[in-house]
Amino acid sequence: MASQPIVILGGFLMTPKAYEPMRRWLAAQVQQPVVVVPASRMDWLFTVSGWGWARLLDRTVALLQQQAALSPTGKVTLIGHSSGGVMLRLLLADQPFQGRCYDGKALADRLVMLGSPHTALKATPLRQWVDRRYPGACFAEQVHYLSVAGDLPLADGSATARRLAPSSYRNISGSEAGPGDGLVPVASACLHGSECLVLPGVAHGGAFGARWYGTPEVVAQWWRT
Repeated sequence: MASQPIVILGGFLMTPKAYEPMRRWLAAQVQQPVVVVPASRMDWLFTVSGWGWARLLDRTVALLQQQAALSPTGKVTLIGHSSGGVMLRLLLADQPFQGRCYDGKALADRLVMLGSPHTALKATPLRQWVDRRYPGACFAEQVHYLSVAGDLPLADGSATARRLAPSSYRNISGSEAGPGDGLVPVASACLHGSECLVLPGVAHGGAFGARWYGTPEVVAQWWRT
């Protein structure tokens, strides 16, 4: 893995504090800056609109440009958790969105997506639009895509996972059965054309199980892929 800066965009309703253990672990590995895009719960509530997406993507690309200028490789690694992974697929593109052209692929050469719901029967309009406009790993010639999915037995998950998983899986895949991370089924998290890693016993977030994508011992598994 290249020693270069990392920019992390979190998931819906999650704040940077949740990613601090991941951030510290990664910083120790790469010996480069690792930054989390500042996002409050209110910022995430605004993402029901394209304007709300653009607010977070503007912050993300500003950090991307800043870190690329300092990078020994001239490139940055992007990490997106949950909805953040879908939004970063859009950030890579050089076509206008809300009047902005991000072209993140010019500065990032690796995108890691953690439990991101790439396809869903009942996806939000914006997520559906991203998947239609930029299907699969469509910039794979310039960017290495890694999809990471969790396969969490619900008996090992939290009460939240056991309560939410059936309806979430049904809304995404049409079936209440797993495998999945307690919120996103494996099939949805594995973006077509990307390298895909399925991790047994890993939950979507800390509310879904003790071991989730941001737990340092789990980070060690997907980071070395």
